[in-house]
Amino acid sequence: MQQELTELLPGLRRFAYSLTGSMPDADDLLQSTAERLLARDRPDDADLTKWAFRVCRNVWIDECRARKVRREAAEKPELSDGQVVNGEHHTTQQIEWSRVDAAMAELPQDQRQIISLVAIQGLPYKAVADILEVPKGTVMSRLARARAALSEALAPAAGMRTES
Repeated sequence: MQQELTELLPGLRRFAYSLTGSMPDADDLLQSTAERLLARDRPDDADLTKWAFRVCRNVWIDECRARKVRREAAEKPELSDGQVVNGEHHTTQQIEWSRVDAAMAELPQDQRQIISLVAIQGLPYKAVADILEVPKGTVMSRLARARAALSEALAPAAGMRTES
């Protein structure tokens, strides 16, 4: 199981980042998820991938509840390490990533989870439905709403560029 889990870690890390929006928090979530996965026996009928993503999601839900109890008005840490890089391409790319990240952060948690599992992880709808324990139709509906919301959130800046 450890070998299989090692192969899943990059995908779990991306999923953790999509849930947390912060690389340090994502790494903490990944570590907690891995600890929980290794400390418990995998259910006999469980697919490791689905089980791992479900555990990650549940660990995040637990963390959110704990944060709510001890909440301090902390801002999301910046993802950059303070390096200065010249170049129009890099700057444009960073702006686009920031816009997408901000648009993702505005999505409701259920939609953000779906878009992460389907669009970023590439999981089929059925697997996502199993991970999140919702019907496949719910996955499709939330995904459609998430895509529409992202499209709407990202569209205004494109329109501003053509006017200038």
